[in-house]
Amino acid sequence: MTNPRHRYLTVYGRMPVAEALADTAVPVARVFIADNARGDNVERIVGAARQRGVNVERVPEARLAALARNGRQHQGVAADIAPPGLGPLDAYLEQRRGRRHATSVLLLDGVHNPANVGMIIRAAVGAGIDGIVVPRRETAELGPLVLKASAGVALRATLLRTDTAADAALALLDARFALIGLDGGHPEAEPLFTTELPERAAYVLGNETDGLSAAVAALVERRLAIPLANAVESLNVACAASVMAFELARRATLNPVRSG
Repeated sequence: MTNPRHRYLTVYGRMPVAEALADTAVPVARVFIADNARGDNVERIVGAARQRGVNVERVPEARLAALARNGRQHQGVAADIAPPGLGPLDAYLEQRRGRRHATSVLLLDGVHNPANVGMIIRAAVGAGIDGIVVPRRETAELGPLVLKASAGVALRATLLRTDTAADAALALLDARFALIGLDGGHPEAEPLFTTELPERAAYVLGNETDGLSAAVAALVERRLAIPLANAVESLNVACAASVMAFELARRATLNPVRSG
């Protein structure tokens, strides 16, 4: 059964929720208010939700903290947003079974910093990457910090949810995606700019400190490195993702193939 949390991006805090409700282009599915939350700001949020026909649920503070995955900064308010491009990876892959069109997706493997996740999403969308797999575990939660770092782009990105990066890797391999890790420190890593790449591939971005997780590294079929000069050892994961995404975009421009 599909996890219902794979269909929502949860924002929390009184200002972020109020801003989401004020923008009719933002698809707010429901609003949660803690039982002990009071004040004019809360009443304005409730009024704005009702004006838009959005269901408001009063819940215990402990449940709201669990929904927001933040026990300190939720300010008694959270909201589920249902961007059209947010959904389970399994459904995305099922829709594409049997297709032979070029498809490139990014898989985040333990990227903990929400600013990095947001910047990766922004770069990937800007480069035309078909989807970004954001696991629920061991990866920054899709929330206000990610949304802010993406400059709002996360609301229109194709964000694919699964429980773990290893689950995603197995599903992608089963759907006949090549699984390629960005792993510049590996002795068998191939240079990004001169290596031939498959038309249907998932590119894995590892943790900011440790790189690919052991579970995903065991499944990766190939590794890529970004050539660096002047004794620079590595790039920030969001910067590396940008370089890779726009290299894929450059190749697509030179050799256009309909994606799907």
